[in-house]
Amino acid sequence: MSAEVSGVRIGVEERRARLRARQLAAVDDVAEVVEGLVALHATDPATVFLSVAARLCRPSGAIAAVEEALYGSGSGPGSGPALVRMMAMRRTMFVVSRESAPDVFAAAGRDIAARERTKLLEHLARGGGWDAAWLAEVEAEVEAALDRHGESGGARLSALVPRLREQVVVGRGKPYETTQNVASRVIRVMAAEYRIERRRPAGSWTSGQFRWARAEPLPERPVGPAREAVVRAWLRAYGPGTEADLKWWTGWTLTEVRKALKAVGAETVRLDDGAGHILPGHILPGDTEPAEPPPPGPVLLPGLDPTPMGWQDRDWFLPRSHRAELFDGTGNVGPTVWWGGEVIGGWAQRADGSVVWRQLTDRGAEAAGAVDRAAAELVGLLGGVRITPRFRTPLERELSA
Repeated sequence: MSAEVSGVRIGVEERRARLRARQLAAVDDVAEVVEGLVALHATDPATVFLSVAARLCRPSGAIAAVEEALYGSGSGPGSGPALVRMMAMRRTMFVVSRESAPDVFAAAGRDIAARERTKLLEHLARGGGWDAAWLAEVEAEVEAALDRHGESGGARLSALVPRLREQVVVGRGKPYETTQNVASRVIRVMAAEYRIERRRPAGSWTSGQFRWARAEPLPERPVGPAREAVVRAWLRAYGPGTEADLKWWTGWTLTEVRKALKAVGAETVRLDDGAGHILPGHILPGDTEPAEPPPPGPVLLPGLDPTPMGWQDRDWFLPRSHRAELFDGTGNVGPTVWWGGEVIGGWAQRADGSVVWRQLTDRGAEAAGAVDRAAAELVGLLGGVRITPRFRTPLERELSA
């Protein structure tokens, strides 16, 4: 990016202060949490609930509040879901507000959906000889079944649409050759295109066995303005950040990132990366005032929480020496313990329901005692529900044993 670097320098302490003020401060409702984070990671259903609970002034009501926001009450005008699940940045499942969904889909979801459709057609052609016309007929039958019968799980949809039970050959001619139903792949692509959407699961709030319903069509957005909206939201929540941070978070090319940064008029600052380097960073225009964070306090975030996954470069809030314990081999973060805008440890739930944690950075007796109390409060919030992260990390496995 060609913008000149301003004289403003933003150091590690200011970055942590912004993180505390914008992402870890307690707020009153679910909508404020989602707006403050742009999007909630939703690959693991439990993450959505625990990410919100960690940031609510009254976390005891978080489970019911998130369920209402995700699925609606189902009675009367305005009772529909306020939050939307969709595949978006980095081909990852997210929960976003219904208001921001059109921009997120146009900026990051639409291209992913197109690639998913291409892969599905190749899969069907190789394994069963079916083409785009056959797929279109099956998809029309799925939509018709949902129109007639309402929300339905995958098994019920397969019963209503027999062609979803067709078998496709995987790895033809290979030692591992097998067959699979086409149902999951077809439903996945329809969801990626936001023709159908996930509704209340068949089970508890931790279940990933969702029912499906016809999706309310999203308003069309041109890709350029949509990307500008997403970058503006990211800078508001995660700024300052580098081009590399934003490229990683969005999954876009560097050219696309630079174009969006220019369009929003992002200012360039001198940014301390926490490893002894000063890099060009980016903020929203005029966003140079020091943050006023709340007093330091303990925050226990779940695996895949948006905050530790918000930047590619994490040295300023998490020492590299602790990465191997807190991340799995593909870059997914496990449960983390925060104090003063930095990660000071990790936590896990044991089979008996207790929550235990390990301190990786010593911030004194006050911090350790506050984390102990927060862990006990989390046990009460979970109410006996067992949480096992979708992606297990070394420290979480060790603590939960």
